[in-house]
Amino acid sequence: MSFEQEAGPVKPPFESWGRYPSYDATLKPLHWQGDFPAVLEGAHSGALAVGMGRSYGDVCLLNEGTLLPTTSMNRLLGFDAETGLLTAEAGITLAQILDFAVPRGYFLPVTPGTKYVTLGGAIANDIHGKNHHLAGTFGNHVTQFELVRSDGEQMHCSRTDNPDYYAATIGGLGLTGVITWAQLRLKPIVSRRIDFQGIQFHGIDEFLSLTQQAAHIEYTVSWIDVTSTGKNFMRGVFMQGDHSQVPAALKPSPKPKLVFPFELPGFALNRYTVGAFNTLYFHKQMKQRVSALQDYEPFFYPLDIAQHWNRMYGKRGLLQFQYVIPWEHAREGTIACLQEVAKSGLASFLAVLKVFGEVESPGLMSFPKPGITLALDFPIKPEKSFALFDRLASMTQEFGGRLYPAKDARMTAPQFQAFYPQWEKLARYKDPALTSGFWERVVGADGGAR
Repeated sequence: MSFEQEAGPVKPPFESWGRYPSYDATLKPLHWQGDFPAVLEGAHSGALAVGMGRSYGDVCLLNEGTLLPTTSMNRLLGFDAETGLLTAEAGITLAQILDFAVPRGYFLPVTPGTKYVTLGGAIANDIHGKNHHLAGTFGNHVTQFELVRSDGEQMHCSRTDNPDYYAATIGGLGLTGVITWAQLRLKPIVSRRIDFQGIQFHGIDEFLSLTQQAAHIEYTVSWIDVTSTGKNFMRGVFMQGDHSQVPAALKPSPKPKLVFPFELPGFALNRYTVGAFNTLYFHKQMKQRVSALQDYEPFFYPLDIAQHWNRMYGKRGLLQFQYVIPWEHAREGTIACLQEVAKSGLASFLAVLKVFGEVESPGLMSFPKPGITLALDFPIKPEKSFALFDRLASMTQEFGGRLYPAKDARMTAPQFQAFYPQWEKLARYKDPALTSGFWERVVGADGGAR
């Protein structure tokens, strides 16, 4: 018996947050803005700049290629306290930006459900948050950046300078070049606190009604229970909030102290354990509507309290699935997809439902469009979860929606090319030296070259 057989699979040098698929790659970290493209010398099979690896599938992975981690390239380059314009290297994380900005009375204009994302990764995936209906995507607030191509060309990109590369890079999956620095417009705050309301609801019509009533609220999102059926089908908690306007102490957040200690066994997260948790979570607020002043950390980043929380899904990892279905079919599509999940016998531990608004992204390949978006996650059980994901992807296409590349590990090439017909335009701006596991899966190893 070999050591690998005895000890189990060898951990790859770089993993996505879903830990699937598992690809081998050579790591060549970028420490300075001038490191690229010289670091490519001797590299074969393509390269890709990567940040914290918080994408769930293979957009941040490369099989047998060269990954260029950017997290050492994390210097703050400039800040205007009057306008909130912050300039930093692309490897800085949103957590590091917050540590600097919050004590100075500023906050991120858009933030996802984790702050452990790099600035470059936020641009490459054109991330979105709970305020899309009012603020749009992250790319709406990026005023300019520098893009370095593998031939050494340095391009200043904005809405007016190289606007084609500006658009292709926002949501461009890191394929147009390496972002060395970027400028972001922050938003002013006077308190760490959020004026929060949690509202229980039953069914999609109550969710839609609450969404309409909260159209003026900056942040809205819902947790839903995907295990309940009958009269409790699609019950959930609608969460809304605005930054408090009552001045209060502004200070950096403490570093997380909790660590999820080990991988849970594969059977730990099943329909019964998740169902029991969901029942407790739904009933944890004793009233149908509760109001509170809440620190921004648990409101925006409840899972960041524990490092390595993805270990709860076991050694095989997890699959995350996120679609947006346009309003024309959003209601029926969401009901149908959740009914399909119920039939599968699988259960999503973290099911998130929200709406996207009308604010258009400057990015060519941006995921959001007006409608309902649903995010689900499942521990990998190949005999069941792959078939479910393939069915949900087909249903998403039937209802006129599309999937989010940053959270995908299963969509097919025909599906991607139908969801994003503009991919051929992106291919024209793609750097010939850069690729990813995702791109090779949905376009091909030739990168769409004609």
